[in-house]
Amino acid sequence: MFGKSALELSTLIKTKKISAVEAASAYIDIIEKNDSRYNAFLTVSKEKALTRAQEVQSRIDKSENLSPLAGVPIAIKDNISTEGIETTCASKMLKGYTPVFNAAVIEKLEKAGMVVIGKLNMDEYAMGGSSETGVEGPVHNPWDVARVAGGSSGGSAAAVIAGETPIALGSDTGGSIRQPCAFCGVTGIKPTYGSVSRYGLLAYASSLDQIGPIGQSIEDCAALLSIISGPDTRDSTCVIEKPFEFGEPKSKLEGVKIGVPRNYFGSGIDDEVKNAVLAVAKELEAAGATIEEFEMPLMDYLIPTYYIIACAEASSNLSRYDGLKYGYRSANAQSLSEVYRLSRNEGFGLEVKRRIMLGSFVLSSGYYDAYYKKALQVRALIKDAYTKLFTKYDMILSPVAPTTAYKIGDNIGDPMKMYMGDIYTVSINLAGLPSAALPCGFDSAGLPIGFQLIGDAFSENKIIGAARVYQFRTDYHLKRPEGTKV
Repeated sequence: MFGKSALELSTLIKTKKISAVEAASAYIDIIEKNDSRYNAFLTVSKEKALTRAQEVQSRIDKSENLSPLAGVPIAIKDNISTEGIETTCASKMLKGYTPVFNAAVIEKLEKAGMVVIGKLNMDEYAMGGSSETGVEGPVHNPWDVARVAGGSSGGSAAAVIAGETPIALGSDTGGSIRQPCAFCGVTGIKPTYGSVSRYGLLAYASSLDQIGPIGQSIEDCAALLSIISGPDTRDSTCVIEKPFEFGEPKSKLEGVKIGVPRNYFGSGIDDEVKNAVLAVAKELEAAGATIEEFEMPLMDYLIPTYYIIACAEASSNLSRYDGLKYGYRSANAQSLSEVYRLSRNEGFGLEVKRRIMLGSFVLSSGYYDAYYKKALQVRALIKDAYTKLFTKYDMILSPVAPTTAYKIGDNIGDPMKMYMGDIYTVSINLAGLPSAALPCGFDSAGLPIGFQLIGDAFSENKIIGAARVYQFRTDYHLKRPEGTKV
């Protein structure tokens, strides 16, 4: 079963070559055997998963009309609420918190007949670009365990490429699905903002966060996106009227015009990453697409705009963790003010505190107009720039990250260097657009390189169509690290 895609695994289950229980049990065994090397999982819900798998198998045996991924095990990023399974956001602040409700996406997974097997490691509260800031320690990249898996959905990407789960859910606030996919050599989709309900997603930056799939191939990711997308009255920002449907794949890209931002390939990007992504343009051109270079506007403003807005929203969203209603409470507090101060100081890690402080600063009365208001104005300009670009191009091709995975500990002490790693991803979240990240090669150290296809709002069909063509013509998504049982 290992090495099979999620869709192939579902077919084996439906044709009774294996059972849903056998599939779940096999993946849990692999996690228990191998995850000490990768630290991708925070929680494995073995008994709950096996009970659930038996229920799903009964539904399959009764020929119930379930999804194309029925019976398939799935692992969930630990900032998505799961009833009866500890959900901590990889933070001391939420250690021991077990939700009494499921997120909307979990409800949809259960209706579709999927089996949740556990919760995945991440950057604390999704704040970080390397999955090093979580309280349980860093996620290790299965291609080289001395290197980061990317963040903040590093556990999701590492678990998929390590063969510990066939497919996973992550969340993307500024590149948190796409960058781990690039670092780990897997495929992921950051959907259009408003296409997947955020109900039950523990918020980092509410206007930027979006849940999305991470899998071995674009076909797996498209199948999962069809399940989790769709309307939800509990999330007022979820504006899609019906779930995405993706038709039969095409083999050619005639009539498709793809823009390539030339200023993304100047200084700051590794030559091997640059050459691999430009080779993607050649491959898509050979498939019939028209490739045209252009100058991406406002590039110097992308990182500051993103971090001002994201940190401001984080400051507001995380104010609820005050040591009173739920979450960590300091045992050293002797007064109400100490409960607030000590609980937050002891419960949050350094990166979370840094972003809360930055967000509180830009929202303060003396600096609101100078920073936050101006960032909102630049965000509107970025969105307008993309709107104009998509009158000329069907999609945009770009790198995901300027480098491949770096050594654990290399950048954690340099926030600015870490933040600049998001240069190619944050604008998509600011504009609320969809993007698919795919592997496209390896550097001289054998580490994966990724690229992304960016589309206009709700144009997932277009970018997934092009991604299907690319993966039909190449085999990078089929490569696996040595030592992983797949």
